Amino acid sequence: MKVFLVDDEIVVREGIRESFPWEDTPYTLVGEAPDGEMALPMIRDTNPDIVITDIRMPFMDGIELCRVLHGQMPWIGIIVLSGYDEFEYARQCIQLGVKEYLLKPVNAEALREVLDKVRLELEEERKASEHAASLRTRMESGGKFLKEKLIGSLFSDESMEGDALSTIKQLEAVGAKVTALFYAVIDAAFTPLSEGQAAADVLSDNSDGIVHSSASRTGTRLLVLGDSGEDAEERAYAFANSLTRELERAGCSSIRVGIGEIVDRPEKILQSFKSARHIRHLLADKKDEGPVILGVREMGEMSESSVNSSVINEAKLYMSQHFTEPNLMLQDVAKAVGMSNSRFSTVFSQQGGQTFTEYLSFLRLNRAKELLRTTDSKSSQIAYDAGYNDSHYFSYIFKKNTGLTPSEYRQQYQNQPK
Repeated sequence: MKVFLVDDEIVVREGIRESFPWEDTPYTLVGEAPDGEMALPMIRDTNPDIVITDIRMPFMDGIELCRVLHGQMPWIGIIVLSGYDEFEYARQCIQLGVKEYLLKPVNAEALREVLDKVRLELEEERKASEHAASLRTRMESGGKFLKEKLIGSLFSDESMEGDALSTIKQLEAVGAKVTALFYAVIDAAFTPLSEGQAAADVLSDNSDGIVHSSASRTGTRLLVLGDSGEDAEERAYAFANSLTRELERAGCSSIRVGIGEIVDRPEKILQSFKSARHIRHLLADKKDEGPVILGVREMGEMSESSVNSSVINEAKLYMSQHFTEPNLMLQDVAKAVGMSNSRFSTVFSQQGGQTFTEYLSFLRLNRAKELLRTTDSKSSQIAYDAGYNDSHYFSYIFKKNTGLTPSEYRQQYQNQPK
């Protein structure tokens, strides 16, 4: 399982990063950040299973980060770091999806114990949802079956716009809260169907009511609820990315995901579905590629390939000019190219072949390698010149990517014949 760490104290991040035996456990540290504001776009980009976060941090504290994750990516398991004086305060986070707490200072044994508890809990939730999905396929009655059928009716070509309001009321009557200010529809196709539909059901069941699924003959269709247009778009892209990960984990292939337009009334849900289905049909010919996600806003007046190529080229140019700035964030580049964070993250990773975080590391590490080969600067200075304000984190990332410490890399290069 992928783990992301958020804490404003470098010594805490360094302690967890260096003292925990990541390579000997079923966990991978995929990133870290000093506050929630910097962490959020990186979390969207790296798509972790578990987030470990401090409570008291500048800019966006742990409580606010938990609130956003709970609202947009509730399938993520959250572990809160807290001191003795704020432990009771931390317990308020229970409402925000927090699964476990760690008291500072953190040691490797306590961290392993808590990670194992959260991992088992997440696995149990998935198994329970898979069981529920299996029951749905065998039962011809019951609340869950009825809910899925009602959700599916919102996407029926035979439906009239006025039928949506009646369907929403019926869904509310069976305990499914689907009333929202904004909606987006996701249409996903994949093979094999049974495993993929079960994986999609698990994820939607663990979405805390922000996503509702209905099986289709080619895959699954999902209704995403949002409090605003931007919120609905963020949730749709975040969910689409997590969905592709779960489908791949379930052994599915030929994954094609269309995201429909954002609509502001139940009567327009069918309209959003038709645009999502249209996009998914356009993606059907991409037989030999990996998972593909495409939203209606990427279509526009330009072809899919040209609009995405233009965005990626513009983004990479911007990053090449700013990557040495330690505080460069995904949202900075997304804003520069006129996209929402999750939408940009999706387009960048699909068209560029690397996630935003991976490409930023690529730029910074290439600069660091150049400086190690051509200068006598100290490693800490090279870290800063390459865009890292934490020299220990730079050394960790450098060795993780090259297999060598900065000093070993320099020595190896200097020993090569001229």
